[in-house]
Amino acid sequence: MIPIKTKEEIAKLRKSAQLLVKAFRAVESALGPGVTTEMLDRIAEDTIRSSHGEPAFKGYKGYPKTICSSIESQVVHGIPGERVLKEGEIVSIDIGVKLEGYYSDAAKTYGIGLLSSDRTLLMKTTCQALHEGIHQCIEGNHLSDISHAIQDCVEKKGFSVVRALVGHGIGKALHEEPQIPNFGPPRTGPRLCAGMVFAIEPMINMGSPEVSFLDDGWTVETVDGCPSAHFEHTVLITKGEPEVFTLGIEENGDYWSKNGERTSH
Repeated sequence: MIPIKTKEEIAKLRKSAQLLVKAFRAVESALGPGVTTEMLDRIAEDTIRSSHGEPAFKGYKGYPKTICSSIESQVVHGIPGERVLKEGEIVSIDIGVKLEGYYSDAAKTYGIGLLSSDRTLLMKTTCQALHEGIHQCIEGNHLSDISHAIQDCVEKKGFSVVRALVGHGIGKALHEEPQIPNFGPPRTGPRLCAGMVFAIEPMINMGSPEVSFLDDGWTVETVDGCPSAHFEHTVLITKGEPEVFTLGIEENGDYWSKNGERTSH
């Protein structure tokens, strides 16, 4: 059964999401060539804990860090370490927050410096697909309308949807019902109701949709080595337009490049 949140719970979820946005702002301030993902992780953790929150990922099923930092062909769950970000790479940053017992979750893919045009298009398409899915978060629609809108947007641009990973409900737990695939036919599955809260997260590959799971037990990579992008928002179904709790991560800077949208060849 998909949980329906009360007004009090929704208020706490908003508050959690506000702290999550703050963590993204702090990480963004340090992004650039030569920065290690370990440094970004420390910044995120310090920001969250200084506001009395908890990193939602750290310790979750044994995950060792605060953020997931997935570079180039890493789809999700890349573990921060001494890896240095390089000019021309893309990196997805996934952060979760627990505050006063309630969770928020978001992800954003960034370009580091000068990007190739295909990487820029991959990121733009993934972000657009996320918003196409969010547009379907209307009471009375079916859950699969979200999935279908994402798939349709992505495949029209010639990219592929990762099928081995899904979005999810969120609230008192980081992962609640339902699972939300990023593909599928429309008008199937449960009806959407006001009070449902979802973490919608398209994971999109430049090449094949196939992925592999690395020996570290977490990192997921594309099988063909092509780049992948990941965007995610925490979204509330209402009686009217959906409310995106984490929309603030899109403010104060580009998705496409730390230094503005610049492409090569």
